[in-house]
Amino acid sequence: MSAFHDLNLRALDGQELPLAPYKGQVVLVVNVASKCGLTPQYAGLEKLYQQYKGNGFTVLGVPCNQFAGQEPGSEDEIRSFCSLNYGVTFPLGSKLEVNGPGRHPLYRLLAGEGAEFPGDITWNFEKFLVGEDGRVLARFSPRTTPDDPALIQAIEKALGL
Repeated sequence: MSAFHDLNLRALDGQELPLAPYKGQVVLVVNVASKCGLTPQYAGLEKLYQQYKGNGFTVLGVPCNQFAGQEPGSEDEIRSFCSLNYGVTFPLGSKLEVNGPGRHPLYRLLAGEGAEFPGDITWNFEKFLVGEDGRVLARFSPRTTPDDPALIQAIEKALGL
């Protein structure tokens, strides 16, 4: 199992969210926020999830409040916001830090020293495509929308479609 699949997060509802069950799936990890100009990407992420989940794909949303305080809500508020405004059904982790000394191990693996695509996360909605084996296949800027042809092509290639 890869280091990615060894990680455990906490879901917004407080339950454990181990990544081991995603072994053999393609995962798009996205740091999300409710009060960002890019927040409407939630709709496109949900559409991607619905379109490809039957092929072994999931979106993993990870709320983060490190960019201009754009995710100030409690975990209940975040869950409610995502569900009511965007119909989000893909997994959402609890808030975590993606940069700095408190960087969560998930983001140390995705973007830390020695990562395939190292460097600080630049803003909300930065995307990492993780392959079935847990290797990071691609990194996409926050401005790359969920319907961007390059992102869709990378997902379909990872899924063997």
